[in-house]
Amino acid sequence: MTDIVDLSGKVVLVTGASRGIGAAIVRSVAEAGADVVIHCNQNRARAEALVESVGPERCHLVQADFMSLDSVEELWRQAVSWKGRIDVLVNNAAVQLWAGVDDPLSQWDEIFDTTLRVNVLAMARMTRQAVLHFRGRGGGIIVSISSQAAHRGVTSPESLAYAASKAGIKAFMQSIARAFGAEGVLAYIVAPGLVRTEMAEDFATRKGGEDALTATLAMREWVPPEDVANFVAFLATGKARHATGTTIDITGATYVR
Repeated sequence: MTDIVDLSGKVVLVTGASRGIGAAIVRSVAEAGADVVIHCNQNRARAEALVESVGPERCHLVQADFMSLDSVEELWRQAVSWKGRIDVLVNNAAVQLWAGVDDPLSQWDEIFDTTLRVNVLAMARMTRQAVLHFRGRGGGIIVSISSQAAHRGVTSPESLAYAASKAGIKAFMQSIARAFGAEGVLAYIVAPGLVRTEMAEDFATRKGGEDALTATLAMREWVPPEDVANFVAFLATGKARHATGTTIDITGATYVR
């Protein structure tokens, strides 16, 4: 990290931080000097390993199931109680589940309910708490991980719920930026393309393998999670105040608006 990305003295809460983009964000903001609240759900062992690698004195681990909104509220309470404040919230936790129009209605409804509950409702609860917290402290920063699917849609008919949820995140965050900017609440959306994560590798398996997907990418390579993480770390500095409300595409030029 350069001096431009200095998060010394900041407390950053990262949801869905046990692996993939979330784990990369934890490493990036910690490298820049932040103390980090690491949220995980099922992958506690991975999250604990991440804490050890970053430094236990720099991290606070909280486990919470985002299917329960009460659990989301408890996560926020525990996160704030660690250092007495949160300066930056990174909404990264998400699921990508599969159901198409030809599947049974019960499966369709279950997938939509789970996807929207985890990806949108839990994110909205976290963001609500962050806004209330930040307004009382003169401001703060929220970064939410959306997807290129939010503005271009998806080609896979089995991932419609995922696309809808990511579009919901984008519109919600844009509204937060407009509604609360005058009170110092900065809100950003990061919309990655195909990032090298386990979730994306599962998607590739369903779409004919990695080679077929890689051939469709402008740079002929997947986005490294660190590219996303480093940009999030920069946004967390607050050095781009008037970019609030912006959606940042990190797609390797595969999708350009």
